[in-house]
Amino acid sequence: MAATFRLSLVTPEREVLGADARFVALPAYDGEIGILAQRAPLLTQLGAGLLRVELADGSKRQIFLSGGFAQMVEDRLTVLAEEALEGEAISRDAARAGLAEAAALPGVAPAEFEKKQQAYDRARALARAATR
Repeated sequence: MAATFRLSLVTPEREVLGADARFVALPAYDGEIGILAQRAPLLTQLGAGLLRVELADGSKRQIFLSGGFAQMVEDRLTVLAEEALEGEAISRDAARAGLAEAAALPGVAPAEFEKKQQAYDRARALARAATR
């Protein structure tokens, strides 16, 4: 049996997932990171994309994340996400709506441009997740 670690995925509204996992792939800000048991300590900023989980019982889940942080310490992975979507919330319609919202944002000042870019990145990641 493969070694496991504790995964806790939390948003500001609720705990989305608390379970023992064999493997997790995180959408980090600068690329995907794979997590196995007994991994060295890690603290990373999350980007937008799919969190892929293989649970201890062998089942698999995919959850769309956008923003936040992840920390791995002593076989405990804590994911604090700004947004976590499952199932029907991961759809092409949601991605199209996100792209429309991003296009409507002002983008002249540097802070506005950064916010608009983050909205586009989220919508594109949601579109990629919806096609899987």
